[in-house]
Amino acid sequence: MKNKMRIHKFGDDINTDDIIAAKYLNTTDRAELASHCMEHIDKAFAKAVSAGDIIVAGRNFGCGSSREHAPVAIKAAGVSYVIAATFARIFARNSINIGLPIVESKEASDRIRKGDSVKVDTKTGLVRNLTRKESYRFEKYPPFMQKIVKAGGLMNSIAKKKR
Repeated sequence: MKNKMRIHKFGDDINTDDIIAAKYLNTTDRAELASHCMEHIDKAFAKAVSAGDIIVAGRNFGCGSSREHAPVAIKAAGVSYVIAATFARIFARNSINIGLPIVESKEASDRIRKGDSVKVDTKTGLVRNLTRKESYRFEKYPPFMQKIVKAGGLMNSIAKKKR
């Protein structure tokens, strides 16, 4: 999995209500969720994000409730990766389960800036910042996680095994 897209930078403790407000949890419509993604902290995000863009954040990204709507909204908005110093555990698991690749790297979180050009490779565990000519290591995805994300999520991965 490799990508080179625009960076959207956020700080620490971005909770699931910041990602998608509770008032939108009565829908599973992905387009509707995407249109309200991150609106608590960046009203322009949903209109500014493009397919393949990357969110970079600080510590404890996805804290709060265990709502699966949060990573769904991010993925539906077109985000290809979320890079953060740390993730809330349930958000991390939900992300992989719906096929949203996440990268936990304090160094990448600290060093990547808005406007940087970045490539991510979950197979090798490397984030390359082409703008700064730097690389940041993270724990590469084990094969089973690569398969889940490549399939577009856990349910798709299971369905492929049954065929």
